[in-house]
Amino acid sequence: MTFPSGIAAAPNRLPLLGHMVSLLRDPLGFLSSLPAHGDLVRIGLGPVEAVAVCDPGLTQELLRRDRVFDKGGPLLDRVREVLGDGLVTCPYSSHRRHRRLVQPAFHPSRTADYAAVMSRCIGEMVESWDDGQKLDMKAELHAMTSAVTAATLFTHSVPRPVLRQMLRDVDDVVRMLMARTLLPAPLLTWPTAGNRAYERAITDLRAALAEIITARRRAGADQGDLLSALIAAQDEDGGGLSDLEISDQVITFFVAGTETTATALAWALSLLDAHPDIAEQQRAEVDSVLAGRTAGYGDLPRLPITSRVITETLRLRPPVWFVTRTVREDTELGGQTLAAGTTVLYSAFTIQQRAVW
Repeated sequence: MTFPSGIAAAPNRLPLLGHMVSLLRDPLGFLSSLPAHGDLVRIGLGPVEAVAVCDPGLTQELLRRDRVFDKGGPLLDRVREVLGDGLVTCPYSSHRRHRRLVQPAFHPSRTADYAAVMSRCIGEMVESWDDGQKLDMKAELHAMTSAVTAATLFTHSVPRPVLRQMLRDVDDVVRMLMARTLLPAPLLTWPTAGNRAYERAITDLRAALAEIITARRRAGADQGDLLSALIAAQDEDGGGLSDLEISDQVITFFVAGTETTATALAWALSLLDAHPDIAEQQRAEVDSVLAGRTAGYGDLPRLPITSRVITETLRLRPPVWFVTRTVREDTELGGQTLAAGTTVLYSAFTIQQRAVW
């Protein structure tokens, strides 16, 4: 594919590998270096040439023009292998229908109930810790977000052994996603042990969800969880989500609710440890507002320092480093012509690290 001469290329690209080595060795350092070469920069995602968008205004334009800059590219294509057509990955042609059908699951009347489940799970986890105990916080937080997500999705309707295996499958898939994003497409189908494990995890996860959805439809009762809301959802014509579409959404919530949330919380604790003055302000706020109890939904507006800690954590260390999209028709961005089929990439991390902003 031919790119406009006005778009500079990032240095140190390797034949076939592109900037894969830089991305794997120091992904955040590589992404931080891109704005020095322009608002639009050519990079190699393995053998795929992509245009990285490094300007917030152009990124907003890209996201608003979602019909032209549709979901796709190496990262989204790999993630779609796992999530199917969930809200994060479904293309423009189906996104609005899915969004309307899923939206009732997040009605404020249900959100308060989900928050109560979250508070209970958080309280149980924190109460299991002892003063002076050394903990692997990433692992602990992953266990906590997994428990929260599972309880919010399924209440207690799924047997624990089944749930534990589903969580292991999700972990296995997420762990392999980044490497698969950067590998040449032919290598993804080779019968290697890694590829077989990846495909087996997806197959097992889908099979378990199919059984859960079938059993819930047969039971018919609204259990107040996300799965019940997804099954009950109907559009203006009376149509609802198919079992496959429900499975796609459930896996999407699983991944979004576990891995990325645990990563963000772990970074928040790490950053607080590095900034003891802020940690002391946040601790004083929690002691004043909560007085030793677990936070509830109604407490959130009364915890502004805690809210700012989370927001600043997401600015400095967003759990998702970059996202790819695909240009569906010839278009212009930042004064440059992009041909249909071009892969574009945007990175919240890149933009949020720029001193000028």
